[in-house]
Amino acid sequence: MNKPAMRGRPASKKTTVPPQVKPRPRTTRPAVKKPASRPMINHFRSRLSLIMLEVTSLVITVALLVIVLLGYSADRFSGTRFFSSLLPFAVGVVGLILAAAALLIGWWKLRTQLRAFSSLLPPMLAVGLALMVGWFAIQGEFSLAYGHFRSLVGGKQEAARITLAHQVYAAYRRYDTVQLLRLVKRAEEYNAVIEEAAKAFDLDPNLLQGIAAAESSFLPRDSQDGGHGLFQITRVPKAATEQAGRRLGVDKLSLLDHRHNAFIAAATLKHYLAEMKGDLFLGLLAYNIGPTNGGLRFIMQQYGVTNFVTIQPYLQQLPRDYPVRVLSYSLAFRLWQHEGQLPAYEEGRNAIRIQRIGIPGLQMEL
Repeated sequence: MNKPAMRGRPASKKTTVPPQVKPRPRTTRPAVKKPASRPMINHFRSRLSLIMLEVTSLVITVALLVIVLLGYSADRFSGTRFFSSLLPFAVGVVGLILAAAALLIGWWKLRTQLRAFSSLLPPMLAVGLALMVGWFAIQGEFSLAYGHFRSLVGGKQEAARITLAHQVYAAYRRYDTVQLLRLVKRAEEYNAVIEEAAKAFDLDPNLLQGIAAAESSFLPRDSQDGGHGLFQITRVPKAATEQAGRRLGVDKLSLLDHRHNAFIAAATLKHYLAEMKGDLFLGLLAYNIGPTNGGLRFIMQQYGVTNFVTIQPYLQQLPRDYPVRVLSYSLAFRLWQHEGQLPAYEEGRNAIRIQRIGIPGLQMEL
């Protein structure tokens, strides 16, 4: 017998409560910086450019002024006496340092005032000062001060350069202008091959022209002492002939070919300059002596000499006039190239102008 269903409230269903999940802690992301706007970047670059222009101009101005003041001081107080030369020069250097410091402080104060009107004024004024001092630097007076400054810093090397330079100027002064002009005109036929050879071996073409003038007077021939062609090539180091052949791209060299002759001469001079560590006087002397009996290097080792100054007492047996002759001819070609004439050294201000143009291979390096 079926039981009757129970009336009343229906049975409640069993409900499950989901477990509580702990909320994750919020992590704060770092703030992303927005890229600087283009106007700000351009403004920064323009300010940096102005500062660099101002600093560069001031450095140039101060450097040129230091060269001038030290150069004139070195000339004014030259000597070895303590009270009349050394002490005044030392006091002058100290005064120069103090003056430079005072000028920099004054510039900083002036710069602050100028920037109140415009940020362009300080660099414009600095550039103006640099241009004014630079204009003075291209005048003849600066070259004299620069020469004294080089003598102060250069020591024995500069003393040797000055001595050789004035021997060259004296030799040029003694030449007959008409004969020099005839030599310059005669060289025109060979200038192209000489310039090509000079460029191949990174030499001054006027220097090679001077060698050709001293060797053959630009009259290529075979001489009684065994010289051949434009540069009167005799015996040359094997390494030089190999270098010349490689640069020319030929296996066999002909001394009767002016181009080959010029390349051999350039390679030989380059070889001896490297052997003499860039000393132009010794390099030309070695070029003239050649490899006979071990060459100039063996002679220098025999006497224990190392440079232009120490070899002077031993030059009675050597062709000491050869480097001077080559460089004086080179100077004539340089003057013709620059001015289209051969000015007399002793007339007017020609001496200063010629010294400013400089001797090929021996002029002042910048």
